[in-house]
Amino acid sequence: MGLEQNIMAEMKDAMKEKNEAKLRGLRAIKAEIIKAKTEPGAGGEINEAKETSILQKMVKQRKESLQIYEQQGRDDLAVKEKEEIAIIEKFLPEQMSKEDIEKELQQIIAQTGATSMSDLGKVMGVATKKLAGRADGKTISETVKQLLSS
Repeated sequence: MGLEQNIMAEMKDAMKEKNEAKLRGLRAIKAEIIKAKTEPGAGGEINEAKETSILQKMVKQRKESLQIYEQQGRDDLAVKEKEEIAIIEKFLPEQMSKEDIEKELQQIIAQTGATSMSDLGKVMGVATKKLAGRADGKTISETVKQLLSS
């Protein structure tokens, strides 16, 4: 069953349970999927990689908003963002641990023959493709910089 069908089934359950937080998160996902399907060139269909990309973008946006709300002491809005992040993350592939990311990146650095920060782009190109959906781009970037500078 595709992501859109899962979302619709979960929305029905959320409505029955009268779970506003879950429903709000699911509606946001559904809206982004519909938006992606209607983009020029999409042809009304999106693949699994695009779905994962959409979900990751949504989580990233909410984490940024959460950080701002917490800085401004807006706990009411921060709670909503946390709830939505939890809902969206349920539909993402299992995220890799920091240690696993580091191991993968060490292998990629060895494969590409990278030795310094000037090789960052080469490593990032391979790493973002290989770890797509399983690791956050920011985490990958920070870890690669750390490994190449040491």
